[in-house]
Amino acid sequence: MLICHPGEGRGPIKVDEKRGYVYIVASRTYGTLYVGVTSNLVKRIWEHREHVVPGFTTKHRLALLVWFECHESMEAAITREKQIKEWRRDWKVNLIQAMNPGWRDLYSDIVV
Repeated sequence: MLICHPGEGRGPIKVDEKRGYVYIVASRTYGTLYVGVTSNLVKRIWEHREHVVPGFTTKHRLALLVWFECHESMEAAITREKQIKEWRRDWKVNLIQAMNPGWRDLYSDIVV
């Protein structure tokens, strides 16, 4: 598993559509959470921020990228997404807290 996080001296991530990205967006600190998977993290988070796609994230105004992981393949990312979606809420909060204790919006870290 390839995991890339912001703040590790890597700068903005490069979009590589062979990779998969698992992410969590939130409405606010400790707010409503959504776990998703995509091959293009920058585009997908932009869609959440702009409320382009109707559905759960638009209805609940989820726009803050608070956590993500990079994986070598979409298959690996989908497996990880399914795992995290089954977790209890407090486990997801702990995952976010470990990487992003201030619940900072990480979108600017991934935009090239």
